[in-house]
Order: sequence, then structure tokens, then C-alpha cells
Amino acid sequence: MIRSWLFVPGDSEKKMTKGRGNPADALILDLEDSVSDDRQALARDLTATFLKQETDRKQQLWVRINPLDHAFSLEDLASVMPGAPDGIVLPKVNSAADLNLLASYLKILEVREGLAVGSTKILSVATETAASLLTFHTYLENVTDRLVALTWGGEDLSAALGASDNRHPVTGEYDDVFLYAKSMCLATARAIDAQPVGVVYVNFRDLAGLEAECLRDRRSGFIGKAAIHPDQTAIINDAFTPTDEEIEHAQNVIRVFEENPGLGTVGLNGKMLDMPHLKQARNVLDLVQKIMAKTQS
Repeated sequence: MIRSWLFVPGDSEKKMTKGRGNPADALILDLEDSVSDDRQALARDLTATFLKQETDRKQQLWVRINPLDHAFSLEDLASVMPGAPDGIVLPKVNSAADLNLLASYLKILEVREGLAVGSTKILSVATETAASLLTFHTYLENVTDRLVALTWGGEDLSAALGASDNRHPVTGEYDDVFLYAKSMCLATARAIDAQPVGVVYVNFRDLAGLEAECLRDRRSGFIGKAAIHPDQTAIINDAFTPTDEEIEHAQNVIRVFEENPGLGTVGLNGKMLDMPHLKQARNVLDLVQKIMAKTQS
């Protein structure tokens, strides 16, 4: 379970090295949007070297490659797989077919590099194309088990839809089609038991706004969020870590059900609780256990 995913340009050795000292749970070494075409070869070389050097993976190292229909994508994969990245971030996914094709490429490259087959996981950026909004059902039909997380994209989707902005000019909230993308990403991730990851918060100076959006995401069911600036990760980590009060409440909910075996409804602090509340309490403690396991590893 990863709370914070920090994007780092793959063409900057300095920024990648600095990222290792950041509290982010995972770095995404970026070969796509943050790297210009004339620096792609340099970015591949620097990223591959960094992966080979950084064998201590207390902080996971992922790589965002170029889209599969781009000429750079296979070169990206061939270059970075010798460094055994923890996972590949695939942008501009149109359907589960793209993820299954990526999984086939990864298997071949894992065999070539002597890596355990299936060890390289996938994060799908699931909503950056217009077609992607119509194909969420394909994730339910047949998708690779390498897929462990889904996130959504509001900025590239804006361009794909011809939108001039993705937020309401008065409220600042996402417009309807982007809320649909967010909702479908969350529901699909939960349906296939993958981690739903919140979208980047582009106003990196607005840390209060970031915290508010993180808390909103967590209440909705997301776990974790992508970051585009190093200062964002500590806030993301805190927001997606249950508070002491939340943990105590979850423990009390579980306790009162255990003290009343066979009952589907119980009372606690003047409120009636049923099975969904018990499940939510267990989810909170499960999240805490995963966070503790990560910090102690």
C-alpha cells in the first residue's frame, strides 16, 4: 500500500537522488510528460543507472513510460528493466487491452533480465483519453494480475476532450465529466481489488487545498495520491494515515460487535451500527497495519 507517489523527472540525476530523501512512499521516475523529446535518450540512461544503483527499496521506485502507441515506449521498457523497477506506470490507457499487452512485454523482459516473472507491477493512469471513459468494463472482464493500482488524470483528459478547463469557475470543483472519471476509477479499482490513487493536485503552492482534497479523497475511498512537488508528500502521507481518534473508534466498533456475537445491529455512543460500519472499521485497522508494515520494513 502506497500513500504518496512522487513524480520525478527521469532526465535529472539531481532530482532523482534528492527524491530518495523525500518521505514519499514511492518515486515515479518519469520518462513521459516531464521529459522533452530531445532528452529521451538521456532520461532513459539516467533512469536505468539510478535504478541499478538504488538497490535498497524501502522507498519503491516506479517508472512512467511513454504510452504504448508511442514510438518511445518499447525503448523505455527495454532500457529500464535491467534496473528491476518495482512497477511501471502506464499513461493514456484506452482499455485493459493496453495493460495486458504491457504485461506481455514485461514478462519477456523479466525473463531476459533474470527477474522473477510477475515481479514488475502496473499502475494504470486510467482516464487520460476520451476512449478510456467508455471502457472501464474491460477491467472486469480480463485484466492482468500485475495491475495493483489505478489513478485518474484530469489534465490530459481536458486536452483529449477539448476542454479549456476541468474545474467550475465559481466553486473550483471538478466539472461533471471529470467527476465521472474520478468515480469510475474508484469503483473499478475497488471492483478488482486494486488500490485507487487520487489525482495530482497541480497548485503545488496551495498546501491547504491539497490537504483538503486528500481528506476528501480518503473519505470517498481513495488510498494515496500522486504528487508533483516534493513538498506535497508529507501532507499526503498524513492525510492518508488514520488518526488516533479514527483508530480508537474502529477498535471500539469491532469490540462492541465481538461482545455481541450474532447481532447484526449494535449500539455505540448513542448511534446504531450495522455490518457496513463493522467493515469500515476493519478497513481502517487494515490500512493502519499496512502502513506500519511499510514503515518498519
